[in-house]
Amino acid sequence: MTNTPTDLPLPITDTVGAWVPHGRFLRPGRAQGPLADLHFAAKDVFDVAGQPTGAGNPAWLASHPVPTASSPLVDALLDAGATLAGKVLTDELAYSIHGDNIHYGTPLNSAAPDRVTGGSSSGSAAVVAARLVDFALGTDTGGSTRVPASYCGLWGLRSTHGLLSQQGLVPLHPLFDTPTWLAHEARTFERVAAVLLPPSNFAPTRVIEASDAWAEADPAFQPLLARARDTLAQLLGAPVQALQAAAPDGLDAWRQTYVTASAFDGWQTHGAWIDSHTPEFATPIAARWRFASTVKAEDAAAARERAAGIRERVRGWLGEDGVAVLPSAASLAPLREADPLEVDGVRVRTLRITCIAGLAGLPQVSLPLRSASGVPLGISLLGPAGSDRALISLAVRLWQAMPH
Repeated sequence: MTNTPTDLPLPITDTVGAWVPHGRFLRPGRAQGPLADLHFAAKDVFDVAGQPTGAGNPAWLASHPVPTASSPLVDALLDAGATLAGKVLTDELAYSIHGDNIHYGTPLNSAAPDRVTGGSSSGSAAVVAARLVDFALGTDTGGSTRVPASYCGLWGLRSTHGLLSQQGLVPLHPLFDTPTWLAHEARTFERVAAVLLPPSNFAPTRVIEASDAWAEADPAFQPLLARARDTLAQLLGAPVQALQAAAPDGLDAWRQTYVTASAFDGWQTHGAWIDSHTPEFATPIAARWRFASTVKAEDAAAARERAAGIRERVRGWLGEDGVAVLPSAASLAPLREADPLEVDGVRVRTLRITCIAGLAGLPQVSLPLRSASGVPLGISLLGPAGSDRALISLAVRLWQAMPH
């Protein structure tokens, strides 16, 4: 940035328990710019110069220096005029899609107060759903933006892997991490896209139905998936191509491939720090790190090889002109007091869906819809690599054409 504004006290009242204690500051953007009327928050894995980065764990906060440079995405948004309204919580080291944190709490899902926000971009989803900010930076590795977008009735994106800078970002699994954002209005979502994403000339001529992925989602999703498929085909004047098996060897095999490759990647990234600092983790997250520590290099190499084959397969059936309709998650947001075993079952089914884009490195946009009972849920569009900006525009057109 050309200017370095002084941080001010945060004037926003945190009604949803989303801001981290060290994240309550206001950093104004450039006086004039395309986003000058907007406020945003940043998930506490993004570096902001002069402010600590906590990554959802006090031991991380205490053992890492305050960054002297910001994430390029933060700088780009500030330079576009948006005002940064502090940093919001994340599941610990972003290793969850549930939305709770034993150190900082579970933020409120204003769109469904008896249900969780989803994670790991839980604080980002909470502040956007509550309209406390216009949009919020998040990340998506295994579903950490698509899932909270679905649970909270928001616009969300998993960006093409490698398209947006991961500099100044605490990694989880670098092979799969993607920075992104959530918004509650389509227009805001598109305005941010115009600042952060390169143009795309993606012009789909085929609509793809991945039947095995649809089957992983609860009944509440099915009529909306069908409606989205049919409306999109009508908008594009395009045929529907039904894939009975997007994953011929089964989506659970794909999920296991993702879990093995990503866990090893995560342990290579954070294992030494975890061993030396023995941080306290929530029970489910601690179990994931214990598993990650046991993955053998040869098993990880085999998983990466399988992942390369999956990437080639998915990119093959999408081609350059295909767009797939998918559920953004497997279920409605779990109740805040849901049984942990039930939650874990939902997580497994959701990862069978979200791993498709993750393994293929492709963009996926989640549209905010509601079930017949009025609970938020997301339907997604999956597109070719680099189609992110055009895919967002297409998703907005689809959303505007559907009853909601």
